[in-house]
Amino acid sequence: MSFRVAVVGAGRMGKLHARVLSELSGAQLVCVVDSNAAAAEALAKQRGCTALADPAQAVALCDAAVIAVPTKFHLDAARPFLQAGKSVLIEKPLAPDVATAREIIELANQSGARVQVGHTERFNPAVLSINQYAVAPKFIQADRISPFTFRSADVGVVLDMMIHDIDLVLTFAASDVVDVHAIGVAVIGKHEDICNARLQFANGCVANITASRLAVKTERKMRIFSEQAYLSVDFAKKTGVVIEKHDNLDLLQMARELDVTDLAELAASVDYTKLLKFEQLTVDDSTEPLRRQAEAFRKTVEEGAAPTVSAQAGLAAIETAYQILDAIAKHHWDGNATNRTGSDVLKK
Repeated sequence: MSFRVAVVGAGRMGKLHARVLSELSGAQLVCVVDSNAAAAEALAKQRGCTALADPAQAVALCDAAVIAVPTKFHLDAARPFLQAGKSVLIEKPLAPDVATAREIIELANQSGARVQVGHTERFNPAVLSINQYAVAPKFIQADRISPFTFRSADVGVVLDMMIHDIDLVLTFAASDVVDVHAIGVAVIGKHEDICNARLQFANGCVANITASRLAVKTERKMRIFSEQAYLSVDFAKKTGVVIEKHDNLDLLQMARELDVTDLAELAASVDYTKLLKFEQLTVDDSTEPLRRQAEAFRKTVEEGAAPTVSAQAGLAAIETAYQILDAIAKHHWDGNATNRTGSDVLKK
């Protein structure tokens, strides 16, 4: 018996999901749904399935659906499946706003359908490698920058790019956000293109997150500081370094026993990096994240496994994103000297 799935949306992400599902052992891509008939037909022909125009037409054909339409249409596209009790994987972010996210969750609760959110970075092998270490972060630094892609111009960089790291930071910190400070700048359109946010959690952890879609290079990195270890991870290159405290107790003890003068004398003869014991993060890059996500979604539908990224986690990411957007709107660029607030400071 195959796992029958519909893909709603024939755009960039819909095409990726359709490819993965058509190649996934035990799965059957039964149809592609898109209001653009030509786009649906082209993708359906490529993947050997049926093309449809209305999500409601796909409900009877499938066991579950992947929703890969623009965020503002997530609720409408997912509604017929959720009302029929059929689980959905909804691309990130879960919804365009908090109220809509909660409506999706309520529909799922009423029918018993499961919702998995497409925060695919959770399935990045570098992220999975971090999970091998039982660290309780005290400080997290996340940087996600790239050149402008001319996509997702209808939302700012917070909901477009930073949302990935918001989800990861919430997962790693495992605590409630108690304070948010943020600044953002709109350069090209009406939404912020650059943002830096500082989140403080109830357990004392602090996270500093930077996102820009106007950079001249692409970089996706995270650094995690804890009492047990320091981890530096490059999500794009899928590499990382781990420095564990218990492996460097001798170095720490030596440094603590020396005074400032002794340490200064060592500078001329000792290479700190040669004394430090560290290891490369073990990363299993044998399976692409989108495929891992599809396999996890199948287990949720067929075996009742808990979604890797639940609707509640998706909601938490959106709530935090809007806290950041609210902080951006309230930021005073000149202290109390002027009324210049928000993200469009460059246009005033």
